[in-house]
Amino acid sequence: MAQQAYVTETDNGGSDPERPGARFRRLMNRLMNRLIAGWSGDRRIWRRGLVVAGLAVLLALIMLLHAQIPNAIGNLGSLTDTFLPWLGVFVPVLLVLAFVRKSATALIAVLLPSIVWLNLFGGLISDKAGNGGDLTVATHNVNADNADPAGTARDVAASGADVVALEELTTSAVPVYEKALESTYRYHSVQGTVGLWSKYPLTGAKPVDIKLGWTRAMRATVTAPAGQVAVYVAHLPSVRVKLEAGFTARQRDKSANALGEAIEDEKLTRIVLLGDLNGTMNDRALNAVTAQMRSTQGAAGSGFGFSWPASFPMARIDQIMVKGIEPESSWTLPQTGSDHLPVAARVNVATSS
Repeated sequence: MAQQAYVTETDNGGSDPERPGARFRRLMNRLMNRLIAGWSGDRRIWRRGLVVAGLAVLLALIMLLHAQIPNAIGNLGSLTDTFLPWLGVFVPVLLVLAFVRKSATALIAVLLPSIVWLNLFGGLISDKAGNGGDLTVATHNVNADNADPAGTARDVAASGADVVALEELTTSAVPVYEKALESTYRYHSVQGTVGLWSKYPLTGAKPVDIKLGWTRAMRATVTAPAGQVAVYVAHLPSVRVKLEAGFTARQRDKSANALGEAIEDEKLTRIVLLGDLNGTMNDRALNAVTAQMRSTQGAAGSGFGFSWPASFPMARIDQIMVKGIEPESSWTLPQTGSDHLPVAARVNVATSS
């Protein structure tokens, strides 16, 4: 089938094919001209829309100074940190309101939150994934109420990961996961409600005390072809958003501090952390961990990599973080029977310190 070409008149009276993109820009220019028709000569365009302009400035300040929002009242600061990227959805809303109000002041003000959001998250939009790496890792909160643990295990194994961490394991489901994964992963260890499966030798597996009174974190040494790696698996306590108490996360924060101390005391220089941290990289409450490790998604991922809830991901609370290892790529895996998406990363152990 012949490709359709658009034709436009040239300066010499002839005609040349017009690219579809040029036609789209021409249509958009016409639309913009209609939207601002009648604005010229209207002195009120600078006086209208002051409320919209004020909201735009407020939005910009919240995003710019989010780290200064106190946690004293309902952990409002951490709540803002967690869902910070979503504040960007208010920018197009304010832009529409500025046009409806025919306010030049509001239009200029909307530029402020746009610039701040792009400065904070623009780098996540681009694809930073590389083609290298010698070790693939994955982590998945499989959900204690998962109706199909065997299917979930097969889905995660199909990712091709060399090392897989699972969280929220129940006593009854552990044998199902062990059987489903035994043909792919020769070595494994389960500590409490978390487990680690590996194609490479696994030694020194032990629980990590994150101040809960029961085991939801572990540490083991994986002897990969390129060298030994200390792998931590953690499932930090859940957080709750309640009207009367706000964003309640005291136990999560306490456990994050304990996990950060354990990682800081690690003797091996190459460290990977896999797990459900019930917090994003922006959440200040995880500073004990995030201050000393890199997110593979932030360093080598494409997009935000949101992992929860699986039906409509709004936040990346399932993390792969590294220390002394170079991230090469990071991505989310297809949905399983869990309410979380699995996440995976390819890292380079050989060239790391």
